[in-house]
Amino acid sequence: MKRTATAIWKGSGKDGTGVLTTQSNTLNNTQYSYKSRFEQGVGTNPEELVAAAHAGCFAMALSFQLQAVGITAESLNVSAVITLDPPTGSITSSELTLKAKIPGISEDQFKKAYEAAKTGCPISKLLNTKITLDASLV
Repeated sequence: MKRTATAIWKGSGKDGTGVLTTQSNTLNNTQYSYKSRFEQGVGTNPEELVAAAHAGCFAMALSFQLQAVGITAESLNVSAVITLDPPTGSITSSELTLKAKIPGISEDQFKKAYEAAKTGCPISKLLNTKITLDASLV
């Protein structure tokens, strides 16, 4: 399985602008720029998209871990914070926060499932950075 996206950039790094389009067209000529990446400009940026990818991937991986032991979550609310260090150009961490509503699950089952999802989701495997997780049942 392969998924695609394209980026078109025009101009210099600081003054230029770009657009991103995904295969599904969920992003369709979505703007990004220096300001949307390093300041508070309008548009998206690569780190925001990585955060969305990591949160979504982790949530789905956790649901599969739970399914494997016959448990279905009522809701998995996952947020991800990607930290970029501009001077080094490195993503230094991905901080996941999970608020889970899973009727009838024990703390041990919950921990086993979320730890497996944290290390096993494809985006976690892709990222070469520190990954933390703050998980709680609600």
